Amino acid sequence: MTYTYTTRIYYQDTDAGGIVYHANYLAIAERARTEALREMGAPHAEMVAQFGVMFVVHRVKLHYQRPAKIDEVIRVETDFTGLGGASVTLCQKFMRGADSLAVLEVGLGCARVSDGRATRIPRAWVARLKI
Repeated sequence: MTYTYTTRIYYQDTDAGGIVYHANYLAIAERARTEALREMGAPHAEMVAQFGVMFVVHRVKLHYQRPAKIDEVIRVETDFTGLGGASVTLCQKFMRGADSLAVLEVGLGCARVSDGRATRIPRAWVARLKI
């Protein structure tokens, strides 16, 4: 299932030329992942409160294809592509209309809040991820 997050590009997202600064793609992708998890019934805050664990980014591969510019409306399409005992993989595509702007391959690890160590994803959460 694809989860879609739509946003506008603001001045704070861009460099001096009005193009999205490369690192800001990661911040936008984080918001899109957070909303996708919320839509799946698996919000971060609830995961922390109920199980004392959280997802952390442990790997990201980002391929820039076309620039996003100030005041444009873009969407991020998030697809969860894999589920392991302690990890989730996903693909996030930045789109402007039919144009692909960037593609991220992201690996999330499940970690304990108390010490940051890797741990298995709680069973109740696995069912919510619907991968």
